[in-house]
Amino acid sequence: MDIDPHELIIAHEKIPRGERRKILLKIGKLYDNTEINIPVEVIRGKKPGPVLFVSAAIHGDELNGVEICKRLLDLRQLKDIQGTLLVIPIVNVFGFNSLSRYLPDRRDLNRSFPGSPTGSLASRLAHIFMTEIVMKSTHGIDLHTGAVHRTNMPQIRAETEDPETLRLAQAFGIAVIIKSNVRDGSLRQSGLEHKLPMLLFEGGEALRFEESVIKVALDGILSVMHEIGMLDQLRKTRRAKAKPYIAKSSFWMRATRSGIVRTIGRIGQLVHKDEVIAVISDPYGDEIETVVARLEGIIIGALVLPVVHEGDALFHIATFEEPEKVEESLSDHDEYGL
Repeated sequence: MDIDPHELIIAHEKIPRGERRKILLKIGKLYDNTEINIPVEVIRGKKPGPVLFVSAAIHGDELNGVEICKRLLDLRQLKDIQGTLLVIPIVNVFGFNSLSRYLPDRRDLNRSFPGSPTGSLASRLAHIFMTEIVMKSTHGIDLHTGAVHRTNMPQIRAETEDPETLRLAQAFGIAVIIKSNVRDGSLRQSGLEHKLPMLLFEGGEALRFEESVIKVALDGILSVMHEIGMLDQLRKTRRAKAKPYIAKSSFWMRATRSGIVRTIGRIGQLVHKDEVIAVISDPYGDEIETVVARLEGIIIGALVLPVVHEGDALFHIATFEEPEKVEESLSDHDEYGL
């Protein structure tokens, strides 16, 4: 796929091949009339090739992706790329500046795509991003973390039934790939509708920089760029690429009562059916209840807060054909300091 034009136009600016430029997408103003913009860095190789966008902070409190984008932009290799790289470190600038997942209208930007030029603030921002970035790309990688007080093991979520998307997911080089159903209004759903091969990377928790997650994601992005012909050579890294395993399914284990929780299961661990993975009690140590795994699988997400209400999500568990091999691969590659 090659739609890389000789002269790319973003926000009415023309960027010819061989140039690198910062562009601001105007999206609105604050109450005091201060303009708010989405920053985009455009890096164009001298030779034609794919157009890859890498975006972060669609949820404004998911900070790992911002640092991943910053480090990506610092790499010398980018001067030799073929095609075009569009890097958007902060999509939800409103949420980022207030350390909030959401926009000021309390809408989730990742439930507002493809958006509308006359809709809500979230809808308008989504429309601008679709028009100026997604519709001008051939591939995409969107960077996320877990929500507040929840952490995710590095993983790729993708439409694995699409051959090109599966190729990208496997090239990313981490062990766990989740065949994840797209959600209404998500960026990934809109990309799929436009036949755009796109990956969603999850890793770490909100409001944190986590070095192991950042390194894994950066290596993965470069591997994808190499796979689609944007980079001739990969930089040397101590981390060997993991064999990818596609999960059959995933499910949440939830708190059976409110109280103080002591988690026994950990990220990356293989748990067996009926194995105790958490203990919940009242603050005095009475009325203790155990939480047991419903099925065998690998823990790919976990609560990090020691207090829960009944029904709160405790663990996200993925099931695999060969879970023992997945656990071994995670341990061997140290993808989350396991």
